[in-house]
Amino acid sequence: MTFKEKVNSALTDCLLEKPTIFLIDLIITDAFKVTVNLDGDNGVALQDCIDVSRFLDAHLDREEQDYSLEVASVGVGSPLKLIRQYKKNIGRTLIVKTDLEIIEAELVDADNDFVILSWEAREPKKIGKGKETVQKELKLPYGSIKEAIVTVTF
Repeated sequence: MTFKEKVNSALTDCLLEKPTIFLIDLIITDAFKVTVNLDGDNGVALQDCIDVSRFLDAHLDREEQDYSLEVASVGVGSPLKLIRQYKKNIGRTLIVKTDLEIIEAELVDADNDFVILSWEAREPKKIGKGKETVQKELKLPYGSIKEAIVTVTF
């Protein structure tokens, strides 16, 4: 079993014990630097990162392969990568980039195939001069989303 397979196996076993935590990225460099990025249905606590780090250290043999390990939660402003992340962020505002446009909108719904976005836009009035605010909604397949980031408001 290769080092990468051992890391994958140990990480899978660890995350089975923590069903609300899920893997976003696992990066193993040629220099055996292991980077694990996690997210969770209710966020990721520092203790979750500590638990995963200790579990991996206990199940990987440094005598067999020396490595460095970094376990972290995805940061604010990181792009959404998994459907599970979209589902947990329903009701929040996203900046969504597609091939055609960039939309800042509320994530109204997310299923296994599509997201539904809603936002207000200013459009010319049908009668008369000026503009009016209209509510827009878009059903967007995941495949057409190039990047989606949750906006943070203070």
